[in-house]
Amino acid sequence: MKSIRNAMTIDVEDYFQVSAFASHIPREAWESLPCRVEKNIDRILLLLDDKQIKATFFTLGWVAKRYPSMIKRMLENGHEIASHGWSHYRVTDQQPSEFKEDITQSKALLEDISGQSVLGYRAPSFSINHKNLWALEFLQEAGYQYSSSIYPVQHDHYGMPDAPRFGFYPPEGKGLLELPVTTTRLFGHNVPAGGGGYFRLWPYSVSRWFLNRVNQVDTQPAIFYFHPWEIDYEQPRQEGINLKTRFRHYLNLQRMEGRLRLLTHDFKWGRMDHIFLPQIS
Repeated sequence: MKSIRNAMTIDVEDYFQVSAFASHIPREAWESLPCRVEKNIDRILLLLDDKQIKATFFTLGWVAKRYPSMIKRMLENGHEIASHGWSHYRVTDQQPSEFKEDITQSKALLEDISGQSVLGYRAPSFSINHKNLWALEFLQEAGYQYSSSIYPVQHDHYGMPDAPRFGFYPPEGKGLLELPVTTTRLFGHNVPAGGGGYFRLWPYSVSRWFLNRVNQVDTQPAIFYFHPWEIDYEQPRQEGINLKTRFRHYLNLQRMEGRLRLLTHDFKWGRMDHIFLPQIS
């Protein structure tokens, strides 16, 4: 349903920084591993430019510090730069003081590189839930206007299934707008419909049906996300990971870019700030 503009978002992190690999790849090893994020981002920029789509890039400070020219290329192409924290620590693994430093440091770096205000934040692994809603107040105090950190689904690594499915103002955020990644409601449950591994798991026709349902039945814009490493079938394979992690991470990587091209053709897309912050658009 192209009359509704949906939000295209990219979580900018490299393959070795995913939370599922945290127990296998120590952060101290990151510097010694071959980085592929810049090459993959350039492919994504070409894909988006081909369809004249502007998107939001939730970027790790660790990545931005090493590839500032990549951030500037995003800006030159008209995309929004938002924060994904500094080095992909889940909020559930941080003390309040650590979280405050993380979101402040990453915001300051991204603003220094871009010369623009950073308005949005997405927690690594959607790791804000009932146990750490205090984080929303810290985000508001740091100057963020919106967050996309609460995922209203049941999942073994994240989720707050009783949260609203669409944008809302949590009382803990004191004016901060929370924008959950999209779900569709089926048989009394919220079903992930906004990307990630599920987009590689479902046949494309299922994902398209889910998003059409959100646009047509809920009459709401969808929020879709993916990672640069998801279009990178040739990324180094990790040894010693369990079968579930291996399945989730590597499933259908070779099909991802083709599915994204279908997605960019079948729906209308834009930036988070332009869609959800009227004063920006």
